[in-house]
Amino acid sequence: MQPLRLAKALCARLNALVLQQQTINRPASFSGVGLHSGNRVTMTLLPAPPNSGVRFRRVDLEGKPEIEARVENVVENNRSTTLAKGNTRIHTVEHVLATFAGYGIDNAIVELDANEPPVGDGSAREYCKLIDSAGIVAQDERREVYAVSTPIELEMGETVMTLFPDDGFKISCTSADKQGRFTQFYSVEVSPKTWERELSHARTFCFYEEIEYLINNGLIRGGSLENAVVIRDDAVLTTEPLRYADEFVRHKMLDIMGDLSLLGRPVHGHLIAVKPSHAANCELVRRISAQMRKPLVAAQAFAPPPPAVVRPPAVPPGAPEEVVAGDGAMDCEAVMKYLPHRFPFLMVDRVIKMEGNHIIGVKNITINEPYFQGHFPGHPIMPGVLQLEAIAQVAGILMLRRAENAGQIAYFMSAEAVKWRKPVQPGDVLVIDVEMTKMRGKIGKAKGVCKVQGEVVSEADVTFMLREG
Repeated sequence: MQPLRLAKALCARLNALVLQQQTINRPASFSGVGLHSGNRVTMTLLPAPPNSGVRFRRVDLEGKPEIEARVENVVENNRSTTLAKGNTRIHTVEHVLATFAGYGIDNAIVELDANEPPVGDGSAREYCKLIDSAGIVAQDERREVYAVSTPIELEMGETVMTLFPDDGFKISCTSADKQGRFTQFYSVEVSPKTWERELSHARTFCFYEEIEYLINNGLIRGGSLENAVVIRDDAVLTTEPLRYADEFVRHKMLDIMGDLSLLGRPVHGHLIAVKPSHAANCELVRRISAQMRKPLVAAQAFAPPPPAVVRPPAVPPGAPEEVVAGDGAMDCEAVMKYLPHRFPFLMVDRVIKMEGNHIIGVKNITINEPYFQGHFPGHPIMPGVLQLEAIAQVAGILMLRRAENAGQIAYFMSAEAVKWRKPVQPGDVLVIDVEMTKMRGKIGKAKGVCKVQGEVVSEADVTFMLREG
């Protein structure tokens, strides 16, 4: 066996030996400023019990609210990843999460006295020092690793990502800006040693022409050449030489590790990523989660029915098994209390689930829909623009449920990244899955996906504005 192949095999075996969950041994603290907020903040890492995962705790707020580091709690992922639960937010969590993932730490509490971890030098170097001082201990519970069963593909704007089955976890990544400057490629089998040596020191970066926009939008109040690398034309502005010749792509891989940890468990697979982004990283996590649920759905299909009710009444016939009635479920009468639309323009029959910034609505498609009279009568399909309208209406319900928005109307403003993938026909149950990605004042942005029998039929990013009704 060649030396390189032997090293890879040995690395995979060593990773496989870490079968138990891990946490840190003792508390460790670090103070600084947040990159985007500029707020002074002290962060303390604490041990956590098995199966509790990683949680962020805001000790500066009443009740010390906590947010689980799960993709369900992601509310914004434009230039960083933001988690929220209720009115509590934590910005720029990816570097801390990448450090836990890199060292194989499953359970920890991150205490903060502000809304964003300290940026340090823009890399994960300071966080690695924290882990080194705190130590790592094994726990009694077994670690559950998800091994990707079949390839998962994702295209989002300029981003292309494919996750293949693999015995360990490997990332192969290409990064470049829109002009193709500083195109870089790097590939590594991730282990605690390669994480610390090859990825953790890579600093965040931005392009000079972006700085004015970032400053005007309050996105880099804590930014400086002490914690970020600035690229101006072909020059690199930094207080020290580049730490790696390909530091930019390695930082992209650092971000990937942090965002992928939002799955809540380690992954075995080989990820090939071209021009990754936080939004694409989080969408990939959702698709991994969907693949994880498929065996459970199949098992339920062959299991004997429960003695009482097979499915809660809020779930319509024909809906996918993974969609179950949960908190915030609404029937059609409740929906109409929030939406002004009426026949034939009401595109939501009921809401199955509403939690935080996530909502799932349902539309039953029947041959009696009025648009079938003129839209391909011989081959009736639901117009794609009405699927887009359904996404906007479901997103509107989520925003109008807020007390401060009572009595207002959500006006559809724009749609981006719209894709129609499969026709929707009479008899189908359209499941409309929407996640709010940004809410600022009266403007809301959301990502919506429509599915039939678990398959994506359309998707779009929508923007809308609230006005008095």
